[in-house]
Amino acid sequence: MPEMPDDKTPFSSLSFSQVQEQLKYQFKRPELLQLALTHPSYAHEHPEEGGEEYHNQRLEFLGDAVLDFMVAAWLYREYPHYSEGPLTRLRATLVCTETLANLARNLGLGEALRLGRGEAESGGQDRPANLCDALEATVGAFYLDADLATVWSRLEAWFAREAEAILQTESYVDAKSRFQEWAQASLGITPAYRIVDEVGPDHAKTFTAQVLLDERVVGEGEGQSKRAAEQSAARTALRSMVRV
Repeated sequence: MPEMPDDKTPFSSLSFSQVQEQLKYQFKRPELLQLALTHPSYAHEHPEEGGEEYHNQRLEFLGDAVLDFMVAAWLYREYPHYSEGPLTRLRATLVCTETLANLARNLGLGEALRLGRGEAESGGQDRPANLCDALEATVGAFYLDADLATVWSRLEAWFAREAEAILQTESYVDAKSRFQEWAQASLGITPAYRIVDEVGPDHAKTFTAQVLLDERVVGEGEGQSKRAAEQSAARTALRSMVRV
C-alpha cells in the first residue's frame, strides 16, 4: 500500500485531518480514506503511488450501494405511511449528484481531493460529479474501516435535515413534470430542453442542460446523465419561476 501523502502533494495532512474531524471518526486504516479521495486523473499522473488503477472508483461503487441501502432503510423506518412511489422518489433525491455534492462540500472533501493537474486547473475540486464520487467513495472507505451503524450515526442528522427540506419544497416530485404543468397553465408554453455541454470520460460524464421557454433560457443544471441534467435544470427553473 502506498505511503500517506506528504505536504508536497495536493492532499495535505491538514485537509486529511479536517475530513476525519468533520466525520468525527479517526480511520484505523487511513490509506482507505486516501484512496477514497484520489481521483482517476491523479492516479494517471502518479502511477508510482500504486498504479493507474489506484483511484476511488471501486470505493465509489461500494459507497453508492451502502448509501442506497442506509437511506432506504432509514426512510422505511421514518416514514411508515409513505408508499413505495414517494419513498423511491425521496431516496433518489437524497442520493442524487447535487445532494451528495453538497454533503461533500460540508465535509471539506473538495479541498482534500487529489486531482491531476489538468482536472485541478479546470475547477475539478468543486465539480459536482467529482464531489459526488468522492462522497460515495468516502462512505465506502468508512464502511470498510468501521460498520454500517457507525457510518449512519455520522450521517443521519445531515440526511434528516435534507429530507425535511426536500419534503417542504416537494423537490422530490418530478421537476420536469411540475415545471411543464406550471408553464403550460401559466404561460401556455411547453418547455424545451437542450444539452449544452458534456465533460469527462465516457464512463463518468457530466452533462449540462438548459430549459427554455420560447427560446429563452430559464434554468440550467448538471447531472451524470442527460435526464438528470434536465431534471436539475427544471428544478432551477422552478425555484425562480416567479421571475420567469
